[in-house]
Amino acid sequence: MIEIRQVSRSFGRLRALDGATATFGLGKIIGLAGENGSGKSTLLKIMAGVMGADSGEVLLNGHPVTRTSAGSRIAYMADADLYYPYFTTDELLRFQESQYPDFSMEKALEAAEFLNVDRKTKLKNLSKGNRGRAKIVATLGREADAYLLDEPFSGLDPMVRESIVKGLIRFTDPERQTVIMSTHELHDVAPLLDEIAVLKNGRIAAHDAVEDIRMAQPGGLTAYLRTLYEKGREPVGKPS
Repeated sequence: MIEIRQVSRSFGRLRALDGATATFGLGKIIGLAGENGSGKSTLLKIMAGVMGADSGEVLLNGHPVTRTSAGSRIAYMADADLYYPYFTTDELLRFQESQYPDFSMEKALEAAEFLNVDRKTKLKNLSKGNRGRAKIVATLGREADAYLLDEPFSGLDPMVRESIVKGLIRFTDPERQTVIMSTHELHDVAPLLDEIAVLKNGRIAAHDAVEDIRMAQPGGLTAYLRTLYEKGREPVGKPS
């Protein structure tokens, strides 16, 4: 379980997060939505321990998340390509194995085969879609308590997005692992999500079970978000 308690963060005069609070349960796949600049990436970085909060705290299974503690329990995939461009995918996986005790090369290679990843070409020479596949394989190769994915579908074509969705289903364990992803591609990930949390004005403005949204909102997640932003509607209800 991940608990976010009154997390705030500013960059100069810009208030990115302003008391964000939420609880994300074990075994859930959660979409983190919001307009550009709503603080999604900032919140994920703080949850992953790669950025500090000005105030508030993040707990994972009751323990505070810090820069030193998070690496062994949380797998974080940034939106940007942070890996060495001259690595092949095989070299990237070996690097991950050297850095994270929970990294399973067997699992990573199985995921690479499932996602049809080119393991021999340097990352800088791969298409954006193939780099996206390589990044997700490097992340899913870990046996972490939580996977935090920042825009894993950004700029990828529908076929690549579909394959990554299938990979997330196949290579995460709903009995013991939580997946939280920021995304604008709600149409592609809607069938995958258990819950959606919406950031607005630096806070979690809504956090609902997707099944409740389907029952209450005929237009689905897109209509749900539009209503929330245009009319300031209250959340549908507490997530299960």
